Amino acid sequence: MKKMFVLTLSLAALGLLVSPWLILRAPQESTMGLVQKIFYYHVPTAMVDFLTIYLCGIASVAFLVKRSPRADALAVASAELAVVFGACTLWTGSMWARKAWGVWWTWDVRLTTFALCEMVFIGYLLVRSYGGPGSRGLAAALALFGCADVPLIYVSVSIWRTMHPQTTVVPNLVKPMAVPFWVAVFTMLMLYLALLLARLLHERNRTRVDELYVAAAEAGLEE
Repeated sequence: MKKMFVLTLSLAALGLLVSPWLILRAPQESTMGLVQKIFYYHVPTAMVDFLTIYLCGIASVAFLVKRSPRADALAVASAELAVVFGACTLWTGSMWARKAWGVWWTWDVRLTTFALCEMVFIGYLLVRSYGGPGSRGLAAALALFGCADVPLIYVSVSIWRTMHPQTTVVPNLVKPMAVPFWVAVFTMLMLYLALLLARLLHERNRTRVDELYVAAAEAGLEE
């Protein structure tokens, strides 16, 4: 796991050096101009956020079925990163909206459903921290609710009249824009994996320390 962490962190660092240069060289969108380049950060963070939400959901199901500590560790690590990348998505989206729509926030369907999903995972972490006995199972159920919200976020721009761009933007990118976009996606993915691995290493070490405390207490070595 440590070797994988070093690899993903190195690739993320390389991407963070290369992607800004590619983004600056990409042609400007005819309507929005320079502000459109927020797109290269906003959309990749949203994509990674959806990925970690579903990873949390899968790990939560595994925990509910098998009560696996490893699944629980993966679920909580994924939930924490869902909050982080969700916050990045909302912030970059707000900056883009301020220039494109003239407001920092509007109760657009996609924005509202995304904000709801962010609050679900903030609730997940609060339940785990303060919910008492059974909080892990309740938090796992919240994660599944968050997963159910993701398809609604994605299709909202196709079902309802919305100010948000359609989902057809990414597939129709011209090559000079597509290359920096997918490099940015790769960079964000490597950064996410590095953070996830670091969090899992931390959780593994914390579990070992807890086990040592329990073993010391049982052996009568604890004062």
